[in-house]
Amino acid sequence: MGIKERKEREKERRRQQIIVAAKRIFSAKGFNKATMEDIAEEAEISPGTIYIYFKNKDELYASLSIRILQHLNIRLEHVKNQNNLNDEQRIASLKDALYDIYDFDPLILINLFHLQSSESLKNLSPGLLSEIKRLSQSSLKIMSDIFSEGISTGVFIKANPNALADIFWALFSGVILWEESKKIIDNKKDFLKPTLDIAFDIFRQGITK
Repeated sequence: MGIKERKEREKERRRQQIIVAAKRIFSAKGFNKATMEDIAEEAEISPGTIYIYFKNKDELYASLSIRILQHLNIRLEHVKNQNNLNDEQRIASLKDALYDIYDFDPLILINLFHLQSSESLKNLSPGLLSEIKRLSQSSLKIMSDIFSEGISTGVFIKANPNALADIFWALFSGVILWEESKKIIDNKKDFLKPTLDIAFDIFRQGITK
């Protein structure tokens, strides 16, 4: 391995070290109360070192979303490529894929939902913003393709598949955010998946002929 390769590997290792520390701090304190100094202390580096890799707290926060978006794309592609499923089974498989994404990392998924609807996107570097947009658009495109296939075979009602993908994703994110907010009132009750089951079933019935 050459010097350049070793430097690149060390740079990526340090970057991941910062991301892991940031996730712990954001989880413990929340985005607003967390500081770059807190994250630097957790990562056992100087605060100035963080700014070599991330220009601000918004960018570091947003970087946590890349991994879960990559995982989302992989899971959705798997659903799309399951040729042995009928269209209703594909909807069920799509639902299971989203459940897997939630189980993969609930905190980061919720952070992603907040990020997609916030002004923080304007504070990101062009490269990071472009990657988040690319992965988000790719996920919606795969879901749209799944619905489009169901429309073409006559199983689903005639509707804009892009709109169906938007509604499906909004249903998923909306229920999660609402159920998470209810935990502030009573954190002993968790109705997330039963509520999502009902919501997805109503959606399926609504688009199936």
